[in-house]
Amino acid sequence: MSLEEKVMSLMKDAMKSKDEALLRGLRAIKAEIIKAKTDPGANGAISEDTELKLLQKLVKSRRDSLTIYQEQNRPDLAAKESEEIAIIEKFLPAQMNEEDVKAAVQAIITQVGAAGPQDLGKVMGAATKQLAGQADGKLISAVAKSLLTP
Repeated sequence: MSLEEKVMSLMKDAMKSKDEALLRGLRAIKAEIIKAKTDPGANGAISEDTELKLLQKLVKSRRDSLTIYQEQNRPDLAAKESEEIAIIEKFLPAQMNEEDVKAAVQAIITQVGAAGPQDLGKVMGAATKQLAGQADGKLISAVAKSLLTP
């Protein structure tokens, strides 16, 4: 079952149960899927990789908004963003913890033969491909920088 089919099925259930938070999150996902399908070159279909990137983008934008709302002392809006993040993350693969990311990045550093901070680009290129959807880019970057700095 594709992501779009799962979302549509859950939307029907959310409408029946009048779960506004779930419905908001699912509608956001559906809107991004439709937008991606209508992009030039998409031919009305999107790959699983593209679906994953869409979900990550949605979570990232909501996390950014959440931070802003918390800084501006708007708990009402922050709560809505938190709810939507939780809903969207259900469709993402399980996220790696910091220790697992550290081990994976260390293996990548050894694999690409990185010697210091000047090789951060090589490490990040390989790490973002290998850990796509499993870890946040900021975490990968922070771990890579810490491991490459003597």
